[in-house]
Order: sequence, then structure tokens, then C-alpha cells
Amino acid sequence: MKKLIFASAAMLMLAACGEKQEAAPAGDASYQETLMAALLDAEPGDVIEIPEGRFAFDRSLSLTVDGVTIKGAGMDKTVLSFAGQIAGAEGLLVTASDFTIEDLTIEDTIGDALKITEGENIVIRRVRTEWTGEPKTENGAYGIYPVQVKNLLMEESVAIGASDAGLYIGQSQNVVIRNNRAEYNVAGIEIENTFDADVYGNVATNNTGGILVFNMPNLKQPGARTRVYDNEIYENNTKNFGLEGTAVASVPAGSGVVINANDEVEIFNNDIRDNKTANVIVASIFSSGLSTDGMEADFDPYPDGIYVYGNRFEGGGGNPDGLELKALKVAVAGLGSLPDVLWDGYVDPALSGPKEVLCVQNGEAKVLNVDAPNDNKSPKVEDGAAHDCAFDKLPPVELKGPLAGL
Repeated sequence: MKKLIFASAAMLMLAACGEKQEAAPAGDASYQETLMAALLDAEPGDVIEIPEGRFAFDRSLSLTVDGVTIKGAGMDKTVLSFAGQIAGAEGLLVTASDFTIEDLTIEDTIGDALKITEGENIVIRRVRTEWTGEPKTENGAYGIYPVQVKNLLMEESVAIGASDAGLYIGQSQNVVIRNNRAEYNVAGIEIENTFDADVYGNVATNNTGGILVFNMPNLKQPGARTRVYDNEIYENNTKNFGLEGTAVASVPAGSGVVINANDEVEIFNNDIRDNKTANVIVASIFSSGLSTDGMEADFDPYPDGIYVYGNRFEGGGGNPDGLELKALKVAVAGLGSLPDVLWDGYVDPALSGPKEVLCVQNGEAKVLNVDAPNDNKSPKVEDGAAHDCAFDKLPPVELKGPLAGL
């Protein structure tokens, strides 16, 4: 049977006088022990309700029990502030399955704001993570960070100010990311080494890169089969403030959608506009800025099966980030701006040619092959026939088990 836990000092009765205590005042650290105890004592089926208010924490929270729901009073009403955090690597770390969290905000953590790992049947709904103030490298890496999970729904959430990715899904399977907002992160939304992801109805703006679909080496699993559709991806022109040496640190400011070394990715029916470097970038691991030394032999460094169709492109490419990209714009005669689609030009030697890498059926959209395998010596705008092809469309991702029908 579900047990409803009001993790609030305001719900306790004063034994001496029989009156309710007043709610913890804004920033009151005394609430920390109340919530920590509720998480520690939680049992499967419990609903932990956090009241309206602003509560201060100086150390991480954690939950390891399956079947628990954490529920606040609303994103703008229940705020957990870690501005004074002195211990722990996250704001809230969850290692559990059948977990739901909704209607609250986590602010200013030392590291990742909300990390969920090694669970199944996860729902994240109307959660905001934010680092207040200007975007900076010292901010935590990830806002909402489910990793190594199966059967995930993330919806109506917000991520602001992460120095790596605001909404990150890594090494996971069967995920739906819908109707969220990501802004002022290095990567707004990142799908990495994940199988079967639907990313739709989201807004990604004012990030360095809007939506990223990556495969990175030396992780537990690769990834493939991601659909990016019905999103608004615009003005992702924030200067890159990622930590040097990380994968996202090489993403040029002004990137709309970036595909790196991933396979079977569909990009369709999105509004993608005014990203100053390019609206879509397709690249291999060799263009990531990462060292390929020690890369495992079975890692596939090349993208293939990338299908771009039916998007609404506008603006973009007019002021590419970095000297090399600016020089590229000059080198290709007659370009007032870089085309909507940039491709680094790497083709897996096992494939027959470019049409197995990238198909574009998107009106007047052009592809610029930057000729990265030859140090950008002969960049060229590909004629329409070079990428006039189609791949079989991916099926929708269907949530399973207790999440079926959501």
C-alpha cells in the first residue's frame, strides 16, 4: 500500500501546545534533516511530498529504494537550493527503479543536479535544474542526468546553466524526451550512447549546441536509432564554456543539431533557425577534438544512416564560430552563410559512399562537405544528387510496463 509522507516540519504537531509548526522559512537549513530522514526511511510505494518553500542544503541527498515518488508543490514553488553545498557530488542521487520525481527545482549544486542511475521505469516530470547567474565552467556538468537506465520518460522539465549538458541521457535504452526546455547550457539536450530515443516537442535555445546525438568510445554500450522531431531549436549561440577536454568543449557556438559518430538518426519536422554556425552538423569521432588513442577496436567512429527531411530551416551559418569555420565560409566562393547542413566528409571504408552516411530531403537545404579527411583542403557544397536518398523510417519509441500509455 502506498504511504504518503509529508516531508515537512509544517505537518508535525507541537506536543506542548497542540499547534502546527510554521513552515520552514526561505533558505532554512533545518529542513535538510527532515528530507534526508524521509529518503533514508522510504519504503516501496511511498510518496514523499515536499512543501512549497525554498530550502537550503549543504550536502547531497540520495535515494536507493525502488518504487518511490518525490513530489513538490510546483517547479516555481518548491526550490531545493545547494548554493552552500560543502559535501557530495550531486544534488540528488537516485539509484533505484520505478521512480518518479516531479514539480520541484534543484539549484546551484556543486556537481550534477539530479542524477539517476541503473534504474528502470523512470519518470521525470516538471523538474527544473538551474545554476543561477551567468553561464560558467564552474557550474555543475549535468542538470538532469539519467544514465544506464531503461524505459524513461522525461517531460515538461527545464535545464539552465549546465557546463556540459542540461538534459543528458546516456548509455540508456527506450527513452522519450518531450516538451522540455533547455537554455544557456553548453549542450541543451544530449542523447549519448543510447538505443531507441524519441526527442520531440522540446525547445532548445541560447545553448552552445541545441540537441546533440553522440556516440563516445570507451563506454559500456554504443547507441543508435534516435528520432529528433517537432522541436524548436533556435539561436543556440552562447559561447562554449565547457571544461577543456570534454566532448562538448569542441562544439562550436551556433550549432543547432549535432550528430557525432551515431547511426540511424532522423531529424525531421523541426523549426531550426538562426544558429550562427550551422543548423545541422554531422560528424565522425575524428572531428570531435577527442584523442582516438586507445579507442576500442569495435567502436564505430563514423556516422551512418542520418536522415534529414521536412525541417523548416531559417537563418543560420552567417557567423560561424572559430577561425577555421570562418575561413571555410570564405574558402567556398559565393557563400553569404554556411549551408544548413555541415558534414565533415568522413565515410566508413566499409560503406559504398556518401548516400549511406547522409540523406537530405529538405527543400532547398544544401550540404557542405568540409573535407575534413583531407584537412579541409577541398570543401565543397554538394549538389542535390549527392544526398538525394531515403532511409527506412524508424518506428516510434513505446514506453513499456508501468509506463505504457504515458
